[in-house]
Amino acid sequence: MKVSFNGDLLPSDEATLNLNNRGYNYGDSLFETMRVINSKIMFWESHYFRLMSSMRILRMSIPMNFSPEFLEEKIIELIKANDLGSSPVRIKINIHREAGGYYTPERNSIGYFISAKPLDGAFFTISDDPYEVELFKDHYVLSGMLSTIKSNNKLVNILAGIYAKENGFDNCFLINQNKSVLEMTNGNVFIIKGQNIKTPPLSDGCLNGIIRKQLIEILNKSEDFTLKEESVSPFELQKADEIFFTNAIQGIQSITKYRKKTYTNTVARNLVGKLNAKARLVDI
Repeated sequence: MKVSFNGDLLPSDEATLNLNNRGYNYGDSLFETMRVINSKIMFWESHYFRLMSSMRILRMSIPMNFSPEFLEEKIIELIKANDLGSSPVRIKINIHREAGGYYTPERNSIGYFISAKPLDGAFFTISDDPYEVELFKDHYVLSGMLSTIKSNNKLVNILAGIYAKENGFDNCFLINQNKSVLEMTNGNVFIIKGQNIKTPPLSDGCLNGIIRKQLIEILNKSEDFTLKEESVSPFELQKADEIFFTNAIQGIQSITKYRKKTYTNTVARNLVGKLNAKARLVDI
């Protein structure tokens, strides 16, 4: 497979990072993942503006040529170079501040690389397979703006993933310092009780997810449900009728069991169809 390394196409084994890379040494980097179908990027505008916003939050210098058109061209160029033009593809953009300095960088200019990986399915689907989760309490995600971006500082997510794997769970809920439920290790949480749907607010520290944003727009137009962006207590998890989480690659993943409580996936099934329709209408 080839990667786009600072705009140049290279075999992946030749695209090596310097040992002084700040992403490697200090986590001074961020990333963006997205789904591409038939060379069309799903929700590209939302991904692009989140990427630019995250770079500004990290006080990185955004190159003058980093327009939506430029980055889209580089993504499509990479997809074609890997003969994936007619396939569903997972694209990941990694951006790091250029080497120099210790904690305080010498410059704010950036380097980047884009990688591509084929996906099995073109559109989002709902799985009926069992999906059991637990609450991860060993470490907290701190509320605040830095927790809302896709930086490379994801140790809590990593440790929660290890905890889930070691204890036979599929995933874990993460909590903040106020012990409010934030998200899963890899996605935003939505909790359904009757006709009410809750998702944690960004002010609690959850990721500013792209699919979260799309579903909020869909639900705000729905007459069937009332959406609230409010803090979620762990006690609410076992009272819910349904829980699912979202990310840009999976779309919607239903949770079937948390401790002694089992859940349905009726709402998730309904929403995945609307999400696919929104993707086709907006971007494809």
